[in-house]
Formats: sequence, C-alpha cells, structure tokens
Amino acid sequence: MTIVGAGLAGAAAALELARRGVRVKLVDQKPHARTPAQSSDRLCELVCSNSLRGAALTNAVGLLKEEMRRLGSAVMRAADRHRVPAGGALAVDRDAFSRTVTDWLRSDPHIELASETVSAMPTSRPAIIATGPLTGDALVADIERFAGAGAFAYYDAIAPIVAADSVDWDRVFVASRWGKGDTEAERAAYVNCPLDATQYAAFVAAVLGAEKVAPRSFEEPRYFEGCLPIEVMAERGAQTLAYGPMKPVGLVDPRTGRRPYAVVQLRKEDGAGTAFNLVGFQTRMIFPEQARVLRTIPGLERAEFLRYGAVHRNTFIDAPRLLDDTLRLRGAGELYLAGQLTGTEGYVESAAGGWLAAHFLAERLAGREPLLPPATLAHGGLLAHLRRADGTFQPSNITFAHLAPWDGPRLAKRAKYQAMAERALGDLRVWCERSGLPPHGGEDDAAVGLAFRLHPESPV
Repeated sequence: MTIVGAGLAGAAAALELARRGVRVKLVDQKPHARTPAQSSDRLCELVCSNSLRGAALTNAVGLLKEEMRRLGSAVMRAADRHRVPAGGALAVDRDAFSRTVTDWLRSDPHIELASETVSAMPTSRPAIIATGPLTGDALVADIERFAGAGAFAYYDAIAPIVAADSVDWDRVFVASRWGKGDTEAERAAYVNCPLDATQYAAFVAAVLGAEKVAPRSFEEPRYFEGCLPIEVMAERGAQTLAYGPMKPVGLVDPRTGRRPYAVVQLRKEDGAGTAFNLVGFQTRMIFPEQARVLRTIPGLERAEFLRYGAVHRNTFIDAPRLLDDTLRLRGAGELYLAGQLTGTEGYVESAAGGWLAAHFLAERLAGREPLLPPATLAHGGLLAHLRRADGTFQPSNITFAHLAPWDGPRLAKRAKYQAMAERALGDLRVWCERSGLPPHGGEDDAAVGLAFRLHPESPV
C-alpha cells in the first residue's frame, strides 16, 4: 500500500502499519523538493520546539498525547526521548526528534521510502494521503476534480528564532508562569523580556507601522485564530497583545519585585539551549522589518535571527462532506486522508490522525470493520470535529469541547477536565480490549516498527 507524505501524519501511519506487519511504500518529495515551511531533508519535521504543546491531562492536547502513548505511538516515543525543559509544555529537540523518526522509517524492513512529487491521487488501493498544509496545487486539483468541491487556503504563520548568545541576559529574567514545572529546569524553561507601558506602546506602534508581506492576488488571508500573526492581533486593539502572547500574568521580574507591564517570552529550541523561539510571535512582516521591530524588545537589541517568521498556506478539505467516519474519501474506495489536510490543526493532532487512518486501514485488511473510538476519547473528539457540519468548516486544535460532554457531578473547570481525562483513559482501555489492540508502554525504542506484529503475513 502507498502513503503520500512523510510529515507527522504520514510517518505515524507508516510506522503503525509497519508495526502491524503491513508493507508500506512511503512517498515524499524530499530531498528533491521542500515546502516553504521546511528547512531540512529529514522526514517528520517540526517547525518549532514547542509544536507538541501542553503536557497536562487537564489540557485536551495533553490528554491526546497520553492516549497516543497508550496506543503505542512511535511519534510520541520519539518526542518523549528528545524532550527538553519547557515548564508545563512538551517541547522537543527538533533536529534529534526528526532524525530519530527518519532513522526508524529508513530501517524498518516493512517500509520502502520513495522520493517523488505526487500530482494525483494514487490509483492503487489501499492508500493514505497525508500531504499536510502545503499540499501541492496539482494534487489539490485532482482531489477537487474527483470530489467536486474543495480544498481552499488560509494563512498559518511561524515564529522567529534567535541565537542564545545574542540575547542580552542582563536585561531579561528566567521563569515560567506561576513557576510551573516539576523540576527547577522546567520552572526556568522560559526567558522573559520585560516591557514597561511606554516600551509596550512603542512596540505596538512599530508593529503596526512595519511593512508586511502582501498576499498574492489569488490568496485570501483567512487566519487560524489560535495562530494569529502579531500584527493582526495589534490591529484588533492596542491591548490585544498584552492580553495575548505578551501577557505578564504569573510572572514577577526579580530585579523589581513587580509584574512587568508586558513580556515577550523566549523558549529553548534545542536541548543545548543554543537557540530560542519567540513564543506566539508569528508574523508576516518582511525580514528587514522583523529585525528592526523585534530588536526594540528589551534584551533583543542585538539579536541574531536564526530564522525569521514566515507566512505559509494551509490547505484542507471540507471534511464533514467529503470524509466518512473512518477518514476515507467518499466514493474513492480504500483511499484515506490524514493530518492537517483533513482540517485538524497542529502536529499532535496530525500524528494522531495518521495513527487513526492506519488503524482503520489495518483493521479492514484483517477483514474486520473497525470499531470507532468512543466520543469520550480525545481521538474520538478529533473524529467528531471532522464530522461537524454546522456551518463553514474550519480547522481546529483538539479541545475538550470536541469530546462527549461531562455528565457527572458539577465540578470546577480544572477538576472537570481532570475527570474527563480519567474517563477517557478508562474508556480507551476498554476500546483497546474490544478492538483487540495489544497493551503498550515501556517498550524499547529499538522495537519501534518491529514489535507487536498484528498481521505478520500481510500481503500488502
């Protein structure tokens, strides 16, 4: 069988199918071509170290990651192996993470890697398309010709990265909000650049006055609310940034003993701490303007930019109309879609979608109709989001609103989310038992792609 795309969704699907003994041809355009958001020839590439986001079970994405661990997700195993301190978030060393997953894909005897640009839906079935938010125009057009409707684009943005040795450490302080983190290293995972009211007002004015990258004539800016460029937030009001990525809540500057008026937070990009990401500072300012404006931030006056922020396209389909409950493209036989192309937003969600597509496909190869995950699970919530046809379909990260409502006693929000997480993990165990899935957890990294063969004689 064929998988098109070796990002997180495609890699997750390939490793899961291989682990079940299914032979896979994994096709990706690297190393011959890259999208504007990619910077290396390795597969399963992350844009920033904190792409995997919150770790707590009271955070919906934290619950999703724990479910993935218990389902034997190779992506989560690689992420946990290369974790770096980040307070209450799961941050990873991006290079080490993608290098490990690439090595697993290359070494698994059930996976054949092919480098080519795919311009049409695979004619052989079964197949999975997991080409991500920058799916090529030719492939999009082919899906549109088949489905009669389509994929459309909106803007997503990535934040700048600065070299650690270019930060003025005398002007910044190290702390996580509310001192979050189990260890001192985690509590000190964020570097904070404090601004007073005058500095903040000047920064907002500079952002508003900076030259921006203009959209091309055929592109209509439609931003994802969870990843707005800083200039879009600034345009919404003078205090929007102060209540968004620059909020000082939970932080005290040890030099003054007071909370700053606003802060810009930096977070480690690698385990060695040689580079830092500007948290929440997605931007479409042109590169020279980024250097000028961001160097007005205290502590970044001499910043060396290892990567500037950039805007890129996100292509996704009208999932409620075009996909069935198991991620198959309606009317296309055993052709599955996975990842951000389906309208899930975020790397964790993409990897989970890749696992789900692989599971559904493998079940059918084994002659079984797959049992859908319960709506109480985060995995079930992802599928519920893709079925919601209540107006214009838009991409979304996983939230507790996607899960079945809590029907227990009335609880405070955090306690309710904790209870929903405990309910999900209990229902996950039952679903795994009913689906015949083996237990996971604690197996050696070297066993990825080789252990727990469910279908060792697969003819695919």
